[in-house]
Amino acid sequence: MATWGVSATIKAPTAQILHWAAFHLEAGADCLHIYIDDGNREAFNALKTHPKVNVTLCDERYWEKRKGARPPTHQVRQTVNATHAYRNAHDLDWLIHIDVDEFLIADQPIGATLSALPDSTLTARIRPMEQLSGTPTAFKAFIPNSPDRARIVADLYPTYGAYLKGGFLSHLAGKVFARTGHDKIHVRIHNVFQAGQMVPTTELLPHIDLAHAHATSWESWLAAYRYRLTKGSYRAELAPNKPYDKGGLSMHDLFTMIEAENGEAGLRAFFEEVCEDSPDLRARLTKHGLLRQVDLALNAPIDTYFPYKTL
Repeated sequence: MATWGVSATIKAPTAQILHWAAFHLEAGADCLHIYIDDGNREAFNALKTHPKVNVTLCDERYWEKRKGARPPTHQVRQTVNATHAYRNAHDLDWLIHIDVDEFLIADQPIGATLSALPDSTLTARIRPMEQLSGTPTAFKAFIPNSPDRARIVADLYPTYGAYLKGGFLSHLAGKVFARTGHDKIHVRIHNVFQAGQMVPTTELLPHIDLAHAHATSWESWLAAYRYRLTKGSYRAELAPNKPYDKGGLSMHDLFTMIEAENGEAGLRAFFEEVCEDSPDLRARLTKHGLLRQVDLALNAPIDTYFPYKTL
């Protein structure tokens, strides 16, 4: 069976980090390469006690050695660290970079799925599913790109569907497993490059999903909203859901328009239609075969993996 691991650059409360790490160790990860993106020594000290966790505190000394100075954007820090993890994953067959709000869900051992890939396969993609707000167990599934996608999204979200790429707030690209041991590899957030060229990732892994807890509650979403709008997944430079001359809007454009017209009340109305767990949304998702029920089991015993934690 193939060995596999996860890399992540994380800035989050200690409990969230340990839940995420315990989840993937329970899922069978052979190694976690975790880069602490702030000065969270509590998380660092807890993580380093586990033999399958390789944890790095990304302080000023670390960045001075790696890049001369700390890169100002988290996207650059993620790609630097993901590439560093790849080049140091000597005991793994495969490595994937994900975030602290993303979880690998599989209906069979992940190592077995990866073992079945042809030896010539360098990368393999997993698609996301997005959590409904207010529940840890309900998700909206990825809608494959097809002539029917726009119609389905409009049916799911009557007011805002025309502006949503695949019906998701966050990315549709998913994340990529990379086979280790190859030269001149640079890992980006959603793709892998070799010798400066993007590696075409045509292999999809239908037995593995990326459960994305992008908006777990209205309060948490609103707390992260302003950062995402300026520097994160809703920032201005990201592309619209379709060309502007065909009526498309980027998420940045959409939210700016909503706020200009109706302020926070408008954002709340958007959130209730698109994100919030409700009988109506569940019914619409079920109608199209897009409701997924998954128990992330985030209350699994952390003490099993991190008995010396202090929370």
